[in-house]
Amino acid sequence: MQAFQFQNPTKLIFGTGQVAKLREELAPYQRILLVYGSGSIMRNGLYDQVTAILADMNLHVIELAGVEPNPRLHTVHEGVKLCLEHDIDFILAVGGGSVIDCVKAIAAGAKYEGDAWDFLTRRAIPKAALPIGTILTIAATGSEMNGSSVITNWETKEKLGFGSPLVYPKFSILDATYTKTLPKDQTVYGMIDIMSHVFENYFHHDADTPIQDGWMETLLKTVIETSPKLVEDLENTKLRETILLSGTLALNGMTTMGVRGDWATHNIEHAVSAVYDIPHGGGLAILFPNWMKHVLKENPARFKQLAVHVFGINAEGLTDEEAGLAGIEAVRAFWNSIGAPSRLADYDIDDTKLEEMADKCLKFGPFGGFKKLEREDVLTIYRASL
Repeated sequence: MQAFQFQNPTKLIFGTGQVAKLREELAPYQRILLVYGSGSIMRNGLYDQVTAILADMNLHVIELAGVEPNPRLHTVHEGVKLCLEHDIDFILAVGGGSVIDCVKAIAAGAKYEGDAWDFLTRRAIPKAALPIGTILTIAATGSEMNGSSVITNWETKEKLGFGSPLVYPKFSILDATYTKTLPKDQTVYGMIDIMSHVFENYFHHDADTPIQDGWMETLLKTVIETSPKLVEDLENTKLRETILLSGTLALNGMTTMGVRGDWATHNIEHAVSAVYDIPHGGGLAILFPNWMKHVLKENPARFKQLAVHVFGINAEGLTDEEAGLAGIEAVRAFWNSIGAPSRLADYDIDDTKLEEMADKCLKFGPFGGFKKLEREDVLTIYRASL
């Protein structure tokens, strides 16, 4: 395995009723920017609980509502403006990964004299950031325990990411009770996102990584075992807890210890959702198996390991490539079985803008840790996904 350093400063506060811990976590702060999405926290009672705590603490609270599912740059700009106008000293994200990603960009942008978009286009790196905390309502991105953020510039049709240790949340509160009202499609998209995060790190070429591989295979098997039960019983708190914790562990840095993952498929999907504004998890469900087929020959033994260890495929008499392909088909079949889309046509996407999306993928040049993708590779994957 490769040499590595690991540090994760986020305090994880997990379990039913843990929102009450917000009081002690916010004790050092006075002026709060409360950020949330389209209103689900109103319907499930979380908004009332959080605002009651903030009021009881006599904190000065400014609200920013309506963060989009693919958070927009203009919303980041609005948040930065509010932070500066009201001398905010802490930002609280209440929602899913999109809300948290938006808050991270706001936190860094509020301490930067230029445009926060500079972080996404690699023209600048954050030198400071306001402290943030989160209360998670969707199991998906893992943003509650990492320093990464993805933002969409709707004017330029670009969806880009940045990362910084400065924007790790100080704390994240995870109470599965507040995920029970998520509809089936969002629940499914979240579980696909979780598995995709694991896949991005699982496909590496590093040797002697049995611990990392074992962690990732266990996470994948846990999601595979839990998902069918959850889609049939959406209000089951215990199942929701399992998926919620899986999402956090899939992208809090543990699975990247000593390995260099790929992350090409996320880049390819970001271009699609930047142009068409489709759900991220839905796009990943369509694209990931086709990326897998495209790169299978780079390391067939790796795909065979996934097939055997995660999906229980009997590889006796099969070549590594044949076993690997069976594993890829198992991924597709499983995602289809829980209601995921399998073609871009499911979102009424045709071949009209494939070239445009491929150009966006190559904004910073060839990419991918498992196989370096060029423009024609991206187009091949897109065409296979139509």
